[in-house]
Amino acid sequence: MAGRKKKSTKPVAQVFNVVYEDGSLSSNRRIPGEMLVDPFGAEDVMDLARSAIEKQDAEVSKLSGVPKPAIKEITRA
Repeated sequence: MAGRKKKSTKPVAQVFNVVYEDGSLSSNRRIPGEMLVDPFGAEDVMDLARSAIEKQDAEVSKLSGVPKPAIKEITRA
């Protein structure tokens, strides 16, 4: 008999849509689940997502030399 497959305990990635101050939209921004877990449970998932996306934007801006505008709104996709 085949054994049951164990469920993964690793948090899955979540997808967000981002609207920037200049009106541009970035759809389906994938954030790893590990970045959305607060060990103390104090922060909201949306706050954690915002900081993760800002970190991604900073890395991309550093490599490309083109700064991203400030984030206006984040929603789950």
